[in-house]
Amino acid sequence: MIEIERKFLIKSDTYKDEAYKKISIKQGFLNSDKDRTVRVRLTNNQGLLTVKGLSSNDGLTRFEWEKEISKTDAEALFKLCEKGMIEKTRYLIKSGNHTFEVDEFFGDNKGLVIAEIELNHTTEIFTKPTWLGKEVTGDIKYYNSQLSKHPFKTW
Repeated sequence: MIEIERKFLIKSDTYKDEAYKKISIKQGFLNSDKDRTVRVRLTNNQGLLTVKGLSSNDGLTRFEWEKEISKTDAEALFKLCEKGMIEKTRYLIKSGNHTFEVDEFFGDNKGLVIAEIELNHTTEIFTKPTWLGKEVTGDIKYYNSQLSKHPFKTW
């Protein structure tokens, strides 16, 4: 249940042409403490409850636990969430043996686009698409829990 993830900014929107799937996501945070976050997410008609632990110093790894919940439960839990809902469209793009998840944010985070890739180990090599920009792994301002409190429009 340890997540290994790297994050990048995007240089162009050509990733959209490579996407094999597009998902609408709404999420809120029941707890956004830096030591642990508890997130409620609704993707299309599926709810998820996720707990994430403190990130490693380099931002590459952290504990993650996730459980499916009903759409009704997710919508009920949204009412208990902290201020600052996140709304985004996620594009899934194959690149070599990996899948990039590219999130295009809306609302107060409109204009921000971040790509994430999950790895099996911290030194794993992966193919970098041409649209991939600057790496922001470990930069806390790009965490969704922080974007809910300090949105992109305020930077």
